[in-house]
Amino acid sequence: MKMTSIKMKKKLEERMNNPEWNTSFNRDKDTFRIEWKHSHQGITVTIPNIIAKYERRGEAALDELEDHIEEALRIMDQTNELSGKEKNIFPVIRATSFPKKSKSGKQMVVTEHTAETRIYYALDLGKSYQLIDQSMLEEEEWTQERLEEVAAFNVRSLPTDMNHDQVAGNDFYFMASQDGYDASRILNESLLEEMKANSKGELAVAVPHQDVLIFADIQNKMGYDILAQMTMKFFAEGRVPITSLPFMYEDKHLEPVFILAKNKPETQQNSGEDE
Repeated sequence: MKMTSIKMKKKLEERMNNPEWNTSFNRDKDTFRIEWKHSHQGITVTIPNIIAKYERRGEAALDELEDHIEEALRIMDQTNELSGKEKNIFPVIRATSFPKKSKSGKQMVVTEHTAETRIYYALDLGKSYQLIDQSMLEEEEWTQERLEEVAAFNVRSLPTDMNHDQVAGNDFYFMASQDGYDASRILNESLLEEMKANSKGELAVAVPHQDVLIFADIQNKMGYDILAQMTMKFFAEGRVPITSLPFMYEDKHLEPVFILAKNKPETQQNSGEDE
C-alpha cells in the first residue's frame, strides 16, 4: 500500500511525541515541523522526501531522521560556552560565497584566507558543531585573535594520515578521516611545509569539499590535467563543496589556479594570500 502524506504525518507524530515539543503539518507545503514549545525554535522536514527514503529503506530511514531531528533540537536549545571547551574549537574552510551571517542574522566570526576560501570557526559538539558568531565572543570577552590561536593549535593536533596514489608519474595524497575537519588541515602550516619539503616537483593542494584534502606532487604536465579532473569530480560529489580550483603552494602562500588542459597553470588574477 502506497505511503501517503497523511500516513507519514501520523508516523512522525508518534515518533516525535515529546511533551516539550509542538508538531504541526502544513498541508499546502506538504511539510512537517517540530519545535520547542518555549522558544518556537525548530526544524521543518519535507514529507515527500521522507516518504521516498522510507520506501527505499523502511523504518531505518525514520530511525535516522529521528536521530537527526533530536540532535538538531538539542543543539538549538542549549547555550554553548567557549571557556572550558577550548579543545573543541576548530577552524572550518568554506567557499567565499558561504554566508557571513547565520539564519538568525548573527554575524559569524570569519578570517580571510584566499580568493576562493574563507575561514570560519566551529565549536565541536560531538555529532555536530556550531559555527561561532561575534555575540559568542562578546559574551565571553574573547578576542578574535584568541579564537584564531586556539583553533590553529587544535587543527595542528589532528592526525594527518594519508593515502598515496601514483598516476602517470605524479604523486597524489588523500586525507579523508571523515571527522569534519579534513579540509581544515590546509591551515596546518607545518604539514604544508613538510609536504613541500618532500615533494619532487611542484606542490599543489586542493580542498574540493569539507571532507577531503588533496596534495599533488606535480612532476609532469599531465599531472595538472589529472589534478583538475580529480578536483572537479570531488567538488561535484561533496556534501559541503568548497572550491573546484586547486592551489599552488609556494613561499608559504596558497594561490588558486585555473588549470588549462596540457598546460602549466596560470595563477588566478587578483588572488589573495593565506593569512
